[in-house]
Amino acid sequence: MYRDRVLTPREAAAQNVLALAFLGDGVYSLLVREKLVAAGDRKAGALHAESAALVNASAQAQGYGKIREFLREDEADVYRRARNAHSAHTPKNMSGCDYHSATGLEAVFGYLYLCGADGRIRELFDIIMNGKDITE
Repeated sequence: MYRDRVLTPREAAAQNVLALAFLGDGVYSLLVREKLVAAGDRKAGALHAESAALVNASAQAQGYGKIREFLREDEADVYRRARNAHSAHTPKNMSGCDYHSATGLEAVFGYLYLCGADGRIRELFDIIMNGKDITE
């Protein structure tokens, strides 16, 4: 992925949390698409449907539940700030709780991306997708 420059954790944490979530949504979506394509040859329509099932507020809220106990202090702080941020709207057909939790998860991924923590991004994504325990 292209980065203009890597930020320090302090610089990244100072960014607007909804901007971090915006960036993190793209990072998370790309990881899901990469995983689906690598899993085997499927038509684009099937890939899109599977991606939509994995990149939505409900699925991301469940993903947060899988990584919650593994978050470092700085990551948990970014999550809390983003979860509590007031966005302009809550999309239809989803609970506000799921939406805010998903926003927090996306912000963590955006924060880690800006810090250049690609290994940590993959580690957390692995836990979400595979239920892998990082203490193993």
